[in-house]
Amino acid sequence: MVRTAAVAGAAVAVTTTVSALGAPGSSAGSAAGPGAAPGGAHWVDTWTSMPQLTEPHNMPPAPFTGDELVLDDSTVRQTIRTTIAGDRLRLRFSNAFGGAALPITRVSVALPAGGAAGVARIEPGTSRPVTFGGRPSAVVPTGAQMVSDPVHMKVPARTNLTVTVYLADGQASTSITSHPGSRTTSYLIKGDHTTATDLPGATGVDHWYFLSGAETWAHPRAAAAVMLGDSLTDGRGSTTNANNRWPDLLQDRLAATAPTAHVAVVNQAAGGNRVLNDGLGPNVLARLDRDVLARSGARWLLVFEGVNDLGTAQATEAAQRRTAADLIVAYRQIVTRAHAQGLRVYGATLTPFGRNQMYDDPGGVREAARQRVNDWIRTSGTFDAVIDFDRAVRDPDAPARLHPLYDEGDHLHLNPAGYAALARAVPAGLFR
Repeated sequence: MVRTAAVAGAAVAVTTTVSALGAPGSSAGSAAGPGAAPGGAHWVDTWTSMPQLTEPHNMPPAPFTGDELVLDDSTVRQTIRTTIAGDRLRLRFSNAFGGAALPITRVSVALPAGGAAGVARIEPGTSRPVTFGGRPSAVVPTGAQMVSDPVHMKVPARTNLTVTVYLADGQASTSITSHPGSRTTSYLIKGDHTTATDLPGATGVDHWYFLSGAETWAHPRAAAAVMLGDSLTDGRGSTTNANNRWPDLLQDRLAATAPTAHVAVVNQAAGGNRVLNDGLGPNVLARLDRDVLARSGARWLLVFEGVNDLGTAQATEAAQRRTAADLIVAYRQIVTRAHAQGLRVYGATLTPFGRNQMYDDPGGVREAARQRVNDWIRTSGTFDAVIDFDRAVRDPDAPARLHPLYDEGDHLHLNPAGYAALARAVPAGLFR
């Protein structure tokens, strides 16, 4: 059981109503134009997931993966959680890592039964068709993405939605695009069940496939804050189907007060991701344009990544000094490129990994490198503000380690109480 007692030393240093889906075809405000109307409503991401090449153990299980063919004559039902509300919805499908074109036959969006995440059943009468250029189907070219037509519906804030996709012919490759660390259960079943109220006998998997974003036609003040990170932001150690990653909990905080209720906290993280080199997904410098700068309505960027770079570099003084120096150069690049697009950029200090079996080393050279990087983040003035995640979750009696109340068990990842501590550490005033 997670304990939530207050932790000494967790102070943070910083520099510087749910509505139902609308009726089919109903009008929801002015027509959605090609972009933001001056001073008016505009498209803003209300949910995102970082596209990745699907590893073999995260592929759809049999009988959904065959010999160079995946999800043939199959329905995929997935749950996403919105952040901010709006008057219309668009979905994004990614074939960034597909080895062949992705032919999508039919898509629908609905409310899940009971409003719950990770359920196969939808509320009767809420399913709405999703189209592409007025057609029910689309073919996403290799390496590309496809944005749907606007669906005329009221998009609820901080509410689960169900997206159901049918592929009549599957994808003719075993290289497919997904987000393995969904922390949310999806369902696979043979045949076209796009509008089915329930999927009895469906196979549950804790991954998202193909779906990479949802946008809403939102209030003029609405904007997105993009969280760029690794497994600590992707939510390893959080509760499946509970939406208690720290970005989710930060969203709940911001939604509670009027000055920040218009902020969409969108998660562009992946377990194992690195800043400098490819790992699970492309490195940050390679994916920055796609995952941050091209996001609809992005106004802020929070960078919380680098632990995997230190942890996978050799545990020698020379290797760690070089990696720390390269991280600093990369952070400067991220800030420069984001500032050029008008985003404010916030840097988060790297959290402890003392006693972690893979990353900690007897000589403490990786810990020394973490301290060098954190000292630079805190004092360089490069970021528009600094959020001290290290201070928020470290053990005050052993600062190289996570506080026991927050440790998921591997001494690197956090439990839900630890993620709540990170969410509390982010000042809401940064997004006003």
